[in-house]
Amino acid sequence: MSTLPAPKAIRDLFEDMLGRNVTVGVTDPALAEDLRKAAVALYVDGSRKLTAVAGLDLNLSSYAGAAIGLIPVGGAEASIEDGELTPMLADNVREICNILTGLLNQQDLPHLKLYEAYMPGEAAPADAISRLLALGARLDLKVDIAGYGSGKFWLSLAG
Repeated sequence: MSTLPAPKAIRDLFEDMLGRNVTVGVTDPALAEDLRKAAVALYVDGSRKLTAVAGLDLNLSSYAGAAIGLIPVGGAEASIEDGELTPMLADNVREICNILTGLLNQQDLPHLKLYEAYMPGEAAPADAISRLLALGARLDLKVDIAGYGSGKFWLSLAG
């Protein structure tokens, strides 16, 4: 089974992906209401067994999706105000979720891949939401993207 990446690895990946300074810090675990307006990514192994679930709240989805697409911060702020991602931001967030797979794949362990990414407002499967709410192997981080803003990132490994 994969092990959780260190917060520094999350920060480094976001910095490399976005070309901006990023800081991360510990935050509170996700609550059910947080996940109703979050992007939720499901990662599976070769047998399609759910192995990890990541969540990005609406703020982080909007800011990271805008930053990777070189969209001005106003586009992200409008998305947050509207409570949903534009189609372009949603495509960018799916790509971010796919890139995050690199943190989960470790030498000599089964290869993991992104199975599905649900955007804020879309209903993710109950078992995936349960994984993000469960105690166990998890990361709960606040991610601040320079020039954009901050949001929450959650990662939970299936036990």
